[in-house]
Amino acid sequence: MTDFFTQLTEILEKEAARRPGTCVSEETLRALQASRPAPAPAAPARGEDAMPSARPVPPRPAPSAVVPRTSSPVPAPPPQDPVPRPMPDMEAVCAEVARCRRCPLHATRLNPVPGEGDPHARLMFIGEGPGGDEDRQGRPFVGPAGQLLDKMIAAMQFRREEVYIANIVKCRPPRNRAPMPEEAEMCLPFLQEQIRLVRPEVIVLLGATAVHYLLKRQEGIMRIRGRWLEYGGIPVMPTYHPAFLLRQEQAKRDAWEDLKQVMRRFGKEPPAPRRAPR
Repeated sequence: MTDFFTQLTEILEKEAARRPGTCVSEETLRALQASRPAPAPAAPARGEDAMPSARPVPPRPAPSAVVPRTSSPVPAPPPQDPVPRPMPDMEAVCAEVARCRRCPLHATRLNPVPGEGDPHARLMFIGEGPGGDEDRQGRPFVGPAGQLLDKMIAAMQFRREEVYIANIVKCRPPRNRAPMPEEAEMCLPFLQEQIRLVRPEVIVLLGATAVHYLLKRQEGIMRIRGRWLEYGGIPVMPTYHPAFLLRQEQAKRDAWEDLKQVMRRFGKEPPAPRRAPR
């Protein structure tokens, strides 16, 4: 920068000596403009001496949306065919029960237990589901609870062959547990068809499970027993299940009172209580 000002001073002095009292000519100014040195680069900012000159960085494209990896969807089991309705007769119901695969109970059963009795019975009994003895024989109420039910039927002045006996589910639940809701709902159409075909005058529901699934009632059996209810226009009497009566002997008196109400519906007079001998 010092050489430039020295050169400028010399040029101005020569111009003043050559033309005293005149301004600097345009040629001189152009010569000065041409001889002007290029400006020195600016000093780097403090702390940036070792850094290279910054280059403009083009904006990075936005990353495409990342779709999280998921496991392959498990195919849903094929839908089960609905129970064909209406069915022509009780044999068709039993045949459909035998080939039923609508719930997991079919995989653990020995034999289906559709029901048995007079297909045109006036009185129908409905329990919960088959037990071990029923599963082996393919018949309802043939174990200890069934033997008590036979006595109850006889006390009502009926024979077993005159009534119809069925259950909410037609296959034995493992370890004699109560049927699960999905199991009962899959099996209920069979029972509904049986009721339609039998057309009983009275239905006796044995235990809370039968009341819950057939009538959609939530009350416990101790609160609802002995009260006349209705299913499809048919009078229904809830009472204790015979298996419960085997465990609770004191409940037999209440169950007998329930059954006497049923007898009176058929015009049957309950026998008078026996007197103790003197």
